[in-house]
Amino acid sequence: MPQYPSTGIRTFRNDQDRSLARESSTEPERVPFLTQDQTFNDSSDLENGAFQDPSSVRSDAAKSPAVSCTALPTPSSSFDHVTSQTPSRWPSPARKGFWSLFRGRRYSVGQKQHTIERPLLKTTRSTALKKVLRLLGFSLMLLGFLEFIALASGLLVSFFPDEADDEFDGWKGAKKLSGDLARWPTDFSADIHPVSCHSHNDYWRKEPLFSALRAGCTGVEADVWLYEQELYVGHSTASLTPERTLRNLYINPLLNILDKQNPITTFHKTLDNPRNGVFDTESARTLVLLIDFKTDGPAIWPYVSEQLEPLREKHYLTHFNGTDVVEGPVTVVVTGNAPFNMVVANSDYRDMFFDAPLDLMDKLDVTTTSTGSDTHAVDKRWFGNQGQGHSGAAPVDPAIYSLANSYYASVDFTRTIGFPWRGRLSHAQKEKMRKQIAGAHARGLKVRYWGVPSWPKGLRNYLWRVQYKEGVDYLNVDDLRAATKGTWNWGKKGSWFSGPWQFADRSVL
Repeated sequence: MPQYPSTGIRTFRNDQDRSLARESSTEPERVPFLTQDQTFNDSSDLENGAFQDPSSVRSDAAKSPAVSCTALPTPSSSFDHVTSQTPSRWPSPARKGFWSLFRGRRYSVGQKQHTIERPLLKTTRSTALKKVLRLLGFSLMLLGFLEFIALASGLLVSFFPDEADDEFDGWKGAKKLSGDLARWPTDFSADIHPVSCHSHNDYWRKEPLFSALRAGCTGVEADVWLYEQELYVGHSTASLTPERTLRNLYINPLLNILDKQNPITTFHKTLDNPRNGVFDTESARTLVLLIDFKTDGPAIWPYVSEQLEPLREKHYLTHFNGTDVVEGPVTVVVTGNAPFNMVVANSDYRDMFFDAPLDLMDKLDVTTTSTGSDTHAVDKRWFGNQGQGHSGAAPVDPAIYSLANSYYASVDFTRTIGFPWRGRLSHAQKEKMRKQIAGAHARGLKVRYWGVPSWPKGLRNYLWRVQYKEGVDYLNVDDLRAATKGTWNWGKKGSWFSGPWQFADRSVL
């Protein structure tokens, strides 16, 4: 670092020095380091002013402009105070920024022939230690962030079903060995194994009917609305479109599928009786088509019956012939505003069956036999659509429902059984389920609970396990892939949620 003469530096020591510094000198002094072409020579007489400046010999025109400075008292050898005004050529920590403090640089203060060096960091070893500590802190912060992401992802997977399962990305057809070997007449449902599950609100899926069939579900659902002599499918009137009709989404596709499943070829010249169903791996398995009447039941009834005629003509419908029920590839069940009196109007032939109220079945004596009459008084509390299983004009006598007029026995699970607030269903809740299931089975009906909580995922799997073990015939599901895989944590015991607390009831499922 260059050394400056004492006359070019202002020092402030104490109040006395500051008062002396304010006294002006009568003689102007030339400051060597502010003039051009100055030469600094080492001389013992420099401090005494005996040194002859070469520029003083030059003419005034060639000289640089003189700079007047205030004479300062001769500084003492003490350096207790350092000037607060740092020359522009000196590195300033304020200019270098905050991070310059961590780079181990030094700054110097020149006074006479002395230099004071004050390191910002004590030693090189402490600098290296700080770098190591910073790296360690950053690593720990990164690990904590990754751990947070992992925990958040685990909670999402644990509590919410994966909606992407409905897309069935893993579904693929047979390997392309050749055009002739890869296909056969009834290969529509090749390698699909049917499962007793009901595709709730099936019309919401990207591929109504086909998504359920690919998953192996044996029940689908369509909500129908009558407008201008056409049946439209949708959950509400806002979701209706001219293309989404009962014919386009369900009737015509089922006709095409069943025609392929019942071919007439050189090797098979006659149709099977009964007809083959939609599942090639289990051709006798029926597919339940649940039609929910959203508008006036008596007005919709004839239009539904008319659109089912192509399936009826080809003997694809399950029907009651007056004495027995003949199961076909498709079983039509009506619910919502469907009128029970129109279901039983014809005592010799029926191919549209009722959705009976399951919550009445626990009041039924399992030894009770049917009286043979299909007409009973109407409970006015149920007049109109009270949900599936509580259809309009439904009889209140559970003994009236039988295989001759009904297929499903359904009810809202949460409203009837309740929520498992303590992590599992109570003994009373299970007993109520068992009575309802036993009563429905005594009448030959298939049990289905709708409105079962679908999340958190652990709760849903627990309730699916309970229903299966208690004898429910059809699981009402939204997550088709999870339901048909059957991986519902069968090895888990006790509460569906393993929280930090313990419940008093330690009984397991």
